[in-house]
Amino acid sequence: MTQTHSLAQPIPPVHNPSVSQNGHIHINGNGSNGSTPELLRQKVQWSLTADTPVGRALVSATQRLTGAGCENPRLDAQLLLAHVLGTDRTWLFAHHDYPLAADQAESFTQLVIRRIQREPVAYLLGRKEFYGLEFAVDERVLIPRPETEMLVDFLLAHVQAKKERTFVVADVGTGSGAIAVTTAALAPNTRIYGLDISRDALAVAEENGRRLAPQAQLYFLHSDLLTALPEPADLIVANLPYVTDGEYPELAPEIRQYEPQLALTAGDKGLDVIKRLLGQVRYHLKPNGLVLLEIGYAQGEPVKQLAAAMRPRPQFVGLRQDYSGHARMVTIEF
Repeated sequence: MTQTHSLAQPIPPVHNPSVSQNGHIHINGNGSNGSTPELLRQKVQWSLTADTPVGRALVSATQRLTGAGCENPRLDAQLLLAHVLGTDRTWLFAHHDYPLAADQAESFTQLVIRRIQREPVAYLLGRKEFYGLEFAVDERVLIPRPETEMLVDFLLAHVQAKKERTFVVADVGTGSGAIAVTTAALAPNTRIYGLDISRDALAVAEENGRRLAPQAQLYFLHSDLLTALPEPADLIVANLPYVTDGEYPELAPEIRQYEPQLALTAGDKGLDVIKRLLGQVRYHLKPNGLVLLEIGYAQGEPVKQLAAAMRPRPQFVGLRQDYSGHARMVTIEF
């Protein structure tokens, strides 16, 4: 059995969330800004007392989250309370009169206060579902987005069409490992290298790999784009930073204040990192290889032009649209 492991030097721990036996990363009671629960409560005047019924707690929290400008306040409140109670949302709907114990009321209060301050729900829960798998996430990595599942759809269709051969896949900017781990778990005919310049992100990705794809040929390497890739790849897949410097200040607080900027911004046009990657492809891709890139909604034509100028020249460069009709993925075939 091949265990998920790193071929690079051991990654030193730089953050110490508690990790349960099932691999979930639990953020501690302090906010990302280091505030204590007492300071958080002073900033946000709201709390619940022991014996508050579930229904009343949800209504009160929803009202406060609505006032804070959260996009899905009712859902957020339900997810946070279900997390505190160790149950699911369906149970909440059937137990509106259930009284909260003192510690449950306190835990829910702290999570709601942090959400009022726009800390993402995924970080508060310590997990995010992607492609049917539950990934551990915290502030070291971007939260996996649903639109990236389209890229995984294409990748899986390609490698599963020829199950008799082993595909070498490089996932550049692996982050939480969402693409690499999902592919490894669902396509055993792959040998996957998850590459990232952030050692913090690699620590999260390795944890997800051990838990979700323990028997896969899955390796996580500290690398500036493709530079540490140990063998040529059949497929290079990348969801790299593509937010422009001008767009960044306008992002939602959940993104701008909490998610790592290193994984988001890429210069005036949002293309700096993608351009660097395309310059390295010729040295790391096998003949007849394939490159898959997730891009910003307005970057289709600029990235297509960059790809068409590559040497050797690609045989085909295509754009694929998301469900909203925006170009979200570039396919480059050699």
